[in-house]
Amino acid sequence: MKYISAGMIMAGVLMGGGALVPSSALGHCDTMDGPVVRSAKVALEAKDITPVLKWVHEGGEAEVRSAFAKALAVRTQGSDARELADQFFFETLVRVHRAGEGAPYTGLKPAGTRLEPGIEEADRAIELGSVDKVIGLVTDDAAAGIRRRFAAVREAAKHAEHNVGAGRQFVAAYVDYVHYVEGVLRAAQGGGHHAEGADTAAPDGAHGECASQHKH
Repeated sequence: MKYISAGMIMAGVLMGGGALVPSSALGHCDTMDGPVVRSAKVALEAKDITPVLKWVHEGGEAEVRSAFAKALAVRTQGSDARELADQFFFETLVRVHRAGEGAPYTGLKPAGTRLEPGIEEADRAIELGSVDKVIGLVTDDAAAGIRRRFAAVREAAKHAEHNVGAGRQFVAAYVDYVHYVEGVLRAAQGGGHHAEGADTAAPDGAHGECASQHKH
């Protein structure tokens, strides 16, 4: 296999993977302690790409396989090269994974990045074997958001005909209310974690990580 220097790996990271900057997308698949990178670490140590392929769409598999082979070759060149090679592979894998979800990629977030409560609870539910707490969290937040907007519409409706300004306030409250309900229903009916415009009318606290997460 052609010799690949640590410098070449770093160039690949900067050109192909992006800098290590926070992401505003939903989800936690782009964190250093997220499930995608955990699978990548297992694959690198075992020198077996199988654990990560589940995170990759078919169209991106070739790129990930190529990055994996390069990373394995460079890892033998010392501790610094190993660190760069691993980072290069993590960046490539997560970028391709998010592309498969239709989500933007802006770099890996550091380990320990605080996630939205719903994401943490969703993962914990899988470990515990019960999703009841997640359901309660989602339904309570959605209900609170609907009730608050409904109350705002009712209050604005009392003054809607007083003058144009009051009428516009009513319309703004009405649009916010209807769009919020529409967004909640779309998500409940399978709109998708990283669906385009998903944060336009999402439940309170749902803004900010696939997609999120998931925010895979």
